[in-house]
Formats: sequence, C-alpha cells, structure tokens
Amino acid sequence: MVWLLLIPVLFYFIFIRQAYGFLRLMQPLISEGSSFHKVSVIIPCKNEENNLPFILSDLESQDYDDDWFEVIVIDDSSADNTFREASAYKGIKNYKVLNNPYKGKKSAIGFGVDNASGELIITTDADCRFGRKWISAHATAYDSALPDMIIGPVQLKERSGFFGRFMELEFLSLQGVTAGTALAYKPVMCNSANLSFTKEAYLRHSKNLHPEILSGDDIFLLHSLKKDPDAEISWLNLPDGMVTTSQTNTFYSFIKQRARWISKAGSYKDPLSIALSIVTFVTIILLVFFMIAGIIRHEFWLLFLVSFIIKSVPDYLLLKEITKRYLKSNLLKWFLPSQLVYPFYVLIVFSYSLIIGERWK
Repeated sequence: MVWLLLIPVLFYFIFIRQAYGFLRLMQPLISEGSSFHKVSVIIPCKNEENNLPFILSDLESQDYDDDWFEVIVIDDSSADNTFREASAYKGIKNYKVLNNPYKGKKSAIGFGVDNASGELIITTDADCRFGRKWISAHATAYDSALPDMIIGPVQLKERSGFFGRFMELEFLSLQGVTAGTALAYKPVMCNSANLSFTKEAYLRHSKNLHPEILSGDDIFLLHSLKKDPDAEISWLNLPDGMVTTSQTNTFYSFIKQRARWISKAGSYKDPLSIALSIVTFVTIILLVFFMIAGIIRHEFWLLFLVSFIIKSVPDYLLLKEITKRYLKSNLLKWFLPSQLVYPFYVLIVFSYSLIIGERWK
C-alpha cells in the first residue's frame, strides 16, 4: 500500500511532461511586419536610482517609432533619488514620471495604466535589460492575433558559484512551465518583468486583482482573464522579446523573494494553478519523507529513488528544452545537485512564507 504514495508524483510527471511536449513543438513567430499600435511601457520602481539609467537607455534605443510609444515611470515611495533620477532623463520623446499615491507595486501599475494613453500596455521592472526590438516584438505578437495578454520570456543574469547556477536553473524551470502551459492554452504563470496586455482588458478585470494583497499584479490578472471565455492569452515566442533581469544579491534575499511569491497562493482561484501547486508541494514532501524514513527503514530508499527518478525525468526534459532555447545548455551540468537541493529549498521557502506574510518591497 505504501507504493500508493507515488500517485502524486505520477501526476507531477504527467503535468510537467505535457508542458515539455508543447514547449518542444513551439516554433518562433514569423514576423511579416507589424502595423503600429500605441504602446505604453510602465515601469513601477522603488529605490532604483542606479538601475534606471540603463533601462531608460534601452527604451531610448528602441526601433519602434517613438511617436507610437510612451514610457511611464511610477515611483513607489522610494527612499533614494529614484524620482529625481527618473525626472532628469530627457532621451525619450513621450515620457513621464509619476509618484504612486498609494502603496505597492500592484497599485503603481494600476496608477500607470490609468495614466496611459496606449492601446497595449507593457510592464517591466527597473532592473531589466532588453534589446532594441523589444517593443516591436510585443507589437508584432499583438498584431498577429490581438490577444488580451502576451506573456514574455525572462531570464536571469549569470552568476558564478553553485547557488547562482541553482537560481538560474530554478528560474528556467519556471519559465519552461510558463511557456509550456501558455502554449497549451492553459497558462498558470506569468511575470510582470515582461508582460503586455490591452488597457481595455486590464480595466475590465481590475476589480479581480486582490487589492488587499500588495503584489500579484501579474498572476491575478492572468487568473481573471482565464475565467473570461472570450479572452485570449499568448506566449511571446520571438527571440527579440527576451528580457534579462538581475538575480537577487544573496541566497537569503532569493528565499525571501520566492516566499513572497508563494504567499499569494492561498488567494488563487484558478483550479489548474491550485492543482499544480498542491501536486508539486506534495511531491516535494514525499521526497523528503522518503529520504528521512530511509535512515530508519532502508526499504524507503527504494521509494525515494523511484520517486526521485519519476520527478527528475520530466524536469530534465523541460530544462533541456528551455536551456537550449535560451542558449543556457551549459547549466545542465548543475541539474543533478540542484535536484537534490531543491526539496529542502522548497520547504525553506514555504516555511519562510508563513512567517513573512505578503508584502512587496
């Protein structure tokens, strides 16, 4: 009967294997030239005076007609010179800097949308970097099918050492699930570091964004759109649409960031996201249980080995595909040690999420 404990692990295998299958079949969108749509790029920021010049420079160099896009920087009660640094920038034609009258990233984005003139809204973070065709990539994807939301690819900047590689692999696995489920028309994740949506869709769903929770601007909008039978959500499968974001400074800050992410899970209403969260967490718990139980009763080592293999096979396939597409295949040599560390990492993050609650810094 103890072998029945492997049932959640099998569900995990099926889910990740399906995401891998759709990801493997993904073909880049062929651009035939996009008509121009008015685009508003919104950058919520807090204490980002050092990063702002770089992202603003990237936006200044965009190949998209500067009459057809605007940039809106929203300062969320920064304690440094973010507002002054942003206000001093003069290289973008249609540009404005606003102070968030409320609190938190979610309200900052909402305030930015209220002040945006664009048909298509693109959100990103102040520590992100991208190429000169980034806005064009979003506009092309929007022009191809006029979706309500476009989920864009994000990658972390490289960092040496095991934990730097671990963080990259963990983030890439999330990207693989994000892309695979979006391509299956069943998206479960997105990232506001590279996300676009229509202003109309945002305003229509703004009441469903859980204002009592400071962050979650991206995932709650995604979940609300999924409930709308007429809404369309697509994946940005254009190389020029890639955004690179910084890793957190320390592994501890990385844990805190992930804890903030998962602390929102209790407010999820999307059945697939809930099911995936439960299956993943139970699988992790079982792996740790089998490992500890194996110290007491050696027969549990076989259960650990079987469950570890069942989980690792689809994880490896997904990572192999996404690292190939992101030109990060060299990271796969860190796969096995990362898999061994991962269950304990999840338990630490989950435990910390219960302590810190929900807040955005």
